[in-house]
Amino acid sequence: MIRQAIIPLAGLGTRLLPLTSVFAKELLPINGKPGIEYILDECIESGIKEIIFIISKKKKIIKRYFYNDKFYKKIIKRKKDKRIIKEYNKIKKYKKIIRFVYQNNPKGTGDAILKTKNMIKNNYFLMILPDDLIIKSNCSKDMIYIHNKKKCSVIASTKVKRNTVDRWGIFSKGPYINKNNFYVKDLVEKPNIKNAPSNCAVIGRYILPKKIFGKLVDQKKGKGGEIHITDSIRKLIKEGHKFVGHNFKGKYLDCGTMNGYIKSSMEILKI
Repeated sequence: MIRQAIIPLAGLGTRLLPLTSVFAKELLPINGKPGIEYILDECIESGIKEIIFIISKKKKIIKRYFYNDKFYKKIIKRKKDKRIIKEYNKIKKYKKIIRFVYQNNPKGTGDAILKTKNMIKNNYFLMILPDDLIIKSNCSKDMIYIHNKKKCSVIASTKVKRNTVDRWGIFSKGPYINKNNFYVKDLVEKPNIKNAPSNCAVIGRYILPKKIFGKLVDQKKGKGGEIHITDSIRKLIKEGHKFVGHNFKGKYLDCGTMNGYIKSSMEILKI
């Protein structure tokens, strides 16, 4: 069973400057709700019981958001505002399942995941990238369902424009299980357009095996001088570990850029 989720939050959010010069991008409101809370709700609705936030010293504001009890108690005592009480109770529920680990020198997603090595209890865990929102369907829940049936790793997938494949991790597809799921033959990080094996890109939802930590320990830096989770996944695939690519049903929103952030609020407002 998948009971733990990892969410890397240590990135600097430079694509959302100047907002992120003073504020964590994950706390920026999307239609009046902090972006990270959409991810938390997706996890909880999927049956996740523990969520590990990977933050840095520069992003301690995220921890303060969930541990600001004195502030809320003081305001509630004075105002008795039902809306504030409701928000505080919601944050307390989140706090019960959140744990924190630090990545003070960001070296890529692979390095971030490695920081949680001693915290993962079961053979598989969920990883979600907070910039990637998927609305109108719970992608994590669907992936967990596939994992339970196939007893293997699962990665979310969507088609992207061929001329943008060099921005993504791109699948080389094996046999289809059904119209929405296929076995992954290979996974290439940011290939050039000419050599890309497909236009099916990885979106920030992964069910990964605990054994990936053994690969990450020795993983060398890849493109951009970072340690990519993709490179360790490739090693596992070559050793015969099965990965399923899942074409999710919901709508993908990229909240990591200024245009994407603005569009995300507009799309969620329509729901």
